[in-house]
Amino acid sequence: MKSLEGKVALVTGGSSGIGRAAALVFAREGAKVVIADVLVEGSRETVSMIQRSGGQAVALETDVTRAEQVEAMVKGAVAAYGRLDCAFNNAGVGGARAPTAEHTEEDWDRIIRVNLKGVWLCMKYEIPQMLEQGGGVIVNTASVAGLVGFNGTPAYVASKHGVVGLTKAAALEYAQSGIRVNAVCPGVIHTPMIDRTVSKLPHMAEVYRKMHPMGRLGEPEEIAEAVVWLSSDAASFVTGHAMAVDGGLTVQ
Repeated sequence: MKSLEGKVALVTGGSSGIGRAAALVFAREGAKVVIADVLVEGSRETVSMIQRSGGQAVALETDVTRAEQVEAMVKGAVAAYGRLDCAFNNAGVGGARAPTAEHTEEDWDRIIRVNLKGVWLCMKYEIPQMLEQGGGVIVNTASVAGLVGFNGTPAYVASKHGVVGLTKAAALEYAQSGIRVNAVCPGVIHTPMIDRTVSKLPHMAEVYRKMHPMGRLGEPEEIAEAVVWLSSDAASFVTGHAMAVDGGLTVQ
């Protein structure tokens, strides 16, 4: 028996990286998957990958910073498959590196808007649907930067700490309503975002590797497995948890 047989899973930021990997694992475990992203072509490719493996999926163009689009995303998922059981709020951005006093207001606003407001908007519209149907599971993408600080990324660190706090607040609010809310906190993961950084700054490949006691970067599939476990009944007594999947980075 697949762990999510008959369930419906929504993945934001599902056009590549962790989001795509999670969508594929959700489908592997029997869920019907809704891919939401501003990057339409990437989302369609994720859908095609799922369909080629015998799964069911649809793509919805969605900007998670816009309330009307997020509301339409949830309605679209329900229109496609009748309900919403699992939501992986994963869409996020990085940003320019600069100390706190040198960070631009424009970059600060963009990062907070996508990484934190976007997660809140998703939950704002996912939770009422889950309450109406009697329950559901939400997993938010935070980061090790939501657990510890890092130099030169003040907005990103603030946004991810905010995601962890938001996750805990929502978990308490809906703990007796059949809705579990958790966060996953990846270390440095081998994604297109990291590839772009390394292409500009080749020395960062070794810096990233040395950050992790395991001596390597994580793979998107390793985060995906954690997300799908948190979304399954195997994690039925887990809520409000910020799960580090980081090769030991945060225990140093």
